[in-house]
Amino acid sequence: MSTPAEAYRLPGISPKAYEHPADRAATAALASIPMLDYVVRKLIEFGYERALRQTYLGAGVRLGTDQLPDIWTRYQHVLGVLDMPEEYHLYLTAEPLLNAMAIGAGKPILVLNSATVELLGDDQLEAVIAHEVAHILSDHVLYRTALQILLRLTTQSRLPTVAGMPLMAVQYALLEWSRATELTCDRAAAIVTRDPRLVCKMLMTMSAGAKASDLNLDAFMRQSMEYTESGEGLDRLQRLLTDLRQTHSLPVKRVHELLAWVRGGEYDRIIGGEYVRRGQERPVREEAADAASHYSERFKDLFNQAGEHVSGAGQQLSDWLRNLQDDDKPSKDDPNSQ
Repeated sequence: MSTPAEAYRLPGISPKAYEHPADRAATAALASIPMLDYVVRKLIEFGYERALRQTYLGAGVRLGTDQLPDIWTRYQHVLGVLDMPEEYHLYLTAEPLLNAMAIGAGKPILVLNSATVELLGDDQLEAVIAHEVAHILSDHVLYRTALQILLRLTTQSRLPTVAGMPLMAVQYALLEWSRATELTCDRAAAIVTRDPRLVCKMLMTMSAGAKASDLNLDAFMRQSMEYTESGEGLDRLQRLLTDLRQTHSLPVKRVHELLAWVRGGEYDRIIGGEYVRRGQERPVREEAADAASHYSERFKDLFNQAGEHVSGAGQQLSDWLRNLQDDDKPSKDDPNSQ
């Protein structure tokens, strides 16, 4: 098997080139939470990541030129298109759940569940791999690994407090962020495959747990429009409450967001070679300001649609983020302060 579209490359592409605004805002908001990075790194230091790796990889098989080479070739193509700085171990595990992931705070690894490989065709599987590689390029893996650790601890009914920070609150913040990162990586998958409809087909297939040949993609795309654009305010509020404990945005929402981005023209510009390169990204403080604006509008619109007069909650969060970004002095309790 030859590498698909071997000559297609996007040299030096920055993840900021296709980053979803919700991801940008949520990442900036996380960066504004005092001590969060310290807490996340402490979770890693406590050895939870090692246990997490063993859970996923204990019965796994590492892929390569001599182990499922067709999948390996697709993987190499993805690395080439996104101009990744290095190669990462890719594992296949015997799991009946449709999933794939990128984990590891220091040396990231990619994990494909066997159910995903069995259900998806080769092209759809490439979209999944591209999505997960994009998490590494976007530097999502540190927070995602911490979230996986917290979710495991939650099932064991023991969420500790680290550096005085209640980890249940950290978990909710990371879940909000995690859902936003999925929207970014769906865009990356569309760029790598050069087929947004293929990414939509992949999401439809994984949602239904049925072969794409047995499903109607156009009907699923219409369903995505119905879910995101129809309904009263209370319906939309219920959708938010449904989302709160999810690590991934709902597939129909992801399809809607991806297609809206494609229609906006940015996809075509990137495919044509016009995109932000690494080293050309905007200053971090500008993105923190975007976060304040994003969450102010998000909460205001949500509660107005629900018929509630509590849109001030969004403004309070916005003000809090702005105050944090204006405070350049490290806390005396910050272990990173000099």
